[in-house]
Amino acid sequence: MKAVRVSEPGGPEKLEIADAPDPVPGPTEVVIEVHASGLNRADLLQRRGLYPPPAGTTDILGMECAGVVSELGAGCSDTVRVGERVMVLLAGGGYAERVAVPEALLMKVPDALSFEQAAAIPEAFLTAREALFAVGGLLRTESVLIHAAAGGVGSAAVQLAHVHGSRVFATAGGAAKTEWVRALGADHVIDYKSQDFAALIQAETEGRGVNVILDFIGAAYAEQHAACLATRGRQVVLGVMGGAKASINFGQLLQKRQSVLGMVMRSRSTREKIELTRAFVRSTLPLFADGRLRPLVDRVFSLSDVALAHQRMEGNQNLGKVVLKVR
Repeated sequence: MKAVRVSEPGGPEKLEIADAPDPVPGPTEVVIEVHASGLNRADLLQRRGLYPPPAGTTDILGMECAGVVSELGAGCSDTVRVGERVMVLLAGGGYAERVAVPEALLMKVPDALSFEQAAAIPEAFLTAREALFAVGGLLRTESVLIHAAAGGVGSAAVQLAHVHGSRVFATAGGAAKTEWVRALGADHVIDYKSQDFAALIQAETEGRGVNVILDFIGAAYAEQHAACLATRGRQVVLGVMGGAKASINFGQLLQKRQSVLGMVMRSRSTREKIELTRAFVRSTLPLFADGRLRPLVDRVFSLSDVALAHQRMEGNQNLGKVVLKVR
């Protein structure tokens, strides 16, 4: 099969299409013929040599895909069939024509969605749901600040928090992105390039601050987050695009009974991912069928144009998910 490999750590030009062995399904695994795969920030970091895959995981990029079941391993249940349209969260391997995955991780693609739309769901929406509700404990009566709201996870989080009934503050860069995020249901959209989000949140909340922060930035926003996180607030750290090391005022943390919580998806065990997937199928997947949630595809690139896809995402040009069309 054809797959995307990284010839050596570096820029998008280091991505190449190469031959790779066809996957063989193990017990209770299936092989998926991949039709589309979503891009994630982790792919960019892995390409640069900064985020190696978990032990025992393929070095082929791609943390989510959608396609058709083509082969069943021994011991699979009778609930999955060859030819079924599915999407799945991966630890790696999505930038390829085929991938083997545990049967229990499969999610059926809603009838109204294309493969490209389905590929924009697993990593973005499972991550956003876990960060907002399982880790962040966001309540309907509470408020949330979502950074990088024009990206894949950020735009998913805006939709989920809006449907949940929470008050949504979001940041994005530039007029086009802020208007796009506002249309997703954010109550307050802040242009981080020209506005001080912490000051605006303090003004809009009469000094109380927000209850939950989804933080993809890290160190660069540490002081502003400390200024706008409410008493008993929860800051969920999902990335460190602005640096990994910052000073924390533990006195303020104690006084306000705040929490700083780290979250990562890729390195979790298969058992954990199965539990997350099942919870998502029960509570969230039906919202795509009735239109309350939408997979947001920015642009679709062919597998042979994977370098251009990485360039677009690395340049922060995307609104929503960048997707690769594999077949």
